[in-house]
Amino acid sequence: MAGRMTSKRRLFSLFLIALFVFMVLLGRLAYVQLFEGVWLAEKAKDLWSRDIPFQAKRGDILDRHGKKLAYNISSPSVIAIPAQIKDPAGTAQKLARILDAPEEKIYQQITKRTLFNWIRPWGRKISEEKAREIQGLRLPGIAVTEDSKRYYPYGSLAAHVLGFTGGDNQGLAGLELVYDDKLKGTPGYVSFSATASGDKLPGGHDRYTPPKDGLNLELTLDYHIQTFIERELDQAMAKYQPESVLAIAMDPNTGEILGMSSRPTYRPDQYQLTDPLVYNRNLPIWKTYEPGSTFKIITLAAAVQEHKVNLNEGFNDPGYIMVGGARLRCWKAGGHGHETFLQVVENSCNPGFVTLGQRVGKKDLFAYIRKFGFGQKTGIDLNGEAKGILFKESRVGPVELATTSFGQGVSVTPIQQVAAVSAAVNGGKLMVPHLAKAWIDPETGKIIEKVQPKMRRRVISEETSRIVRSALESVVARGTGNKAYIDGYRVGGKTGTAQKVGPDGHYLQNNHIVSFIGFAPADDPKLVVYVAVDNPKGIQFGGVVAAPIVGNILEDSLHYLKIPKRTKQIPLEQTPLTTPIVSVPNLIGQDIDRIRNSLFSFPLQVVGTGEKVINQMPKPGVRVKKGSTIKIYLGN
Repeated sequence: MAGRMTSKRRLFSLFLIALFVFMVLLGRLAYVQLFEGVWLAEKAKDLWSRDIPFQAKRGDILDRHGKKLAYNISSPSVIAIPAQIKDPAGTAQKLARILDAPEEKIYQQITKRTLFNWIRPWGRKISEEKAREIQGLRLPGIAVTEDSKRYYPYGSLAAHVLGFTGGDNQGLAGLELVYDDKLKGTPGYVSFSATASGDKLPGGHDRYTPPKDGLNLELTLDYHIQTFIERELDQAMAKYQPESVLAIAMDPNTGEILGMSSRPTYRPDQYQLTDPLVYNRNLPIWKTYEPGSTFKIITLAAAVQEHKVNLNEGFNDPGYIMVGGARLRCWKAGGHGHETFLQVVENSCNPGFVTLGQRVGKKDLFAYIRKFGFGQKTGIDLNGEAKGILFKESRVGPVELATTSFGQGVSVTPIQQVAAVSAAVNGGKLMVPHLAKAWIDPETGKIIEKVQPKMRRRVISEETSRIVRSALESVVARGTGNKAYIDGYRVGGKTGTAQKVGPDGHYLQNNHIVSFIGFAPADDPKLVVYVAVDNPKGIQFGGVVAAPIVGNILEDSLHYLKIPKRTKQIPLEQTPLTTPIVSVPNLIGQDIDRIRNSLFSFPLQVVGTGEKVINQMPKPGVRVKKGSTIKIYLGN
């Protein structure tokens, strides 16, 4: 009897234990269902879910008037989902035939133990014809996805500014790299459920998340001004066969870059065929060198601002000046003799500028050099900008002060010079050069962000800037910059001819960087243009080589911008080397044979057929340089 009761108690105890365990498990199940169900479902979804990405459309790059400089064109790509491929060998054979690829390479790619992979490089960015042919085969595990490649419709135009993209449409250089985050957008994808081996689960539903396209970038660049620059650089390369040539055009009042280019250059869509040194070096912002006489503008501005000179004051140049036991020569043998300080500027007289530097003094001159932005990056929105090199003040003695005054012994970049000279002539404001003008929504076309001009600091006064402008206008009308003179437009500027420093630290012989920086109109500057030519063959003077190039860019740009001509202008001083300014004769209505048989002094470009001139460009009475070409249109 007692044994039977003991068995019943044991059974009851086991029942209670089992019931307790069951209740614990039930409670845990309820907790998981109620409180962790969503989290676990997400985890399970992550294990089953597979995503096939779709690239977003990369934003277009436009000039300031909306002309497309870089955009995308359709270029499909092939992807493989290895787990879904039923016949790898047959699939590889068919793809290899269409893609002109090695069959074994395709086989290796489509049998990788991955969820999916691109068929590279043969299946990336293929033609529409090949894409349709592959789609028509309906190969299991092979898909053609929408893809695109970057297109630069104007070839090498502004190549170093625009940069280029890689195989995945990622920015690799230039603005494409600097603004990659905004241009690339956010990719979309198609999601589906699959087993661990990659097989698609039956009954699953595909989910499509659309990509978000990148923003369009409107630049400060003007396509037309850019083409003027490109044309002039090509002609300079052909005429002078230099090591390199570069040009920058900027609005001095806003810092907006209107044009920028250099040679040698490349095509962004063929960068793989180019020496990396060419596309990695954006010369207008990367190249550093001694500026030569263009730097004298800074010395002049500092001396005027500090009231150390009256430009009507006399100065005697014997052809040299002694400083610290060193004889520093003027570029003109025998010197310029007695002249005013205005003529010192016109003649680019080294002894005169040494005197100005001495009057300003080491501490103040170097303070102005730094205020004008030298020795530091300008902040332009491009990668690879250099800072240049300045003397440490502790190492500046009398000779270093003297050579710095005329642009020797310091190292600067072209963009620094453009920014600094713009400050010298725009009223004294040092602006940040920039290329981005606005960001535009690609769907609505509305501006969502506008880039405002940014002033870094005021460097000199309005009055000092006016005096500097006037002096530099005299340089073009009466001095070394006369080949940049444009009749009807008041042009100011300064020449530069700087010896290059060799690897051993000594100056090279007959190897110069010649340059010219010009601006117009001189009474209200709208455009600053800088050109530098590295080691031109033959003549190596900035006033002879670079000044005419700047003059051509300025003249075409001023006409294009419809900036009115001035009624008052300093007359061009005639010298044996000066090209006279003459009026265009009226040829309209004249017989073409009579014109050809006369001693006509203008080259002609004839358009059309007929016996009579029915129109001409330039129009009669327009003043041009002697020897300029007249385009005549013929009719009957």
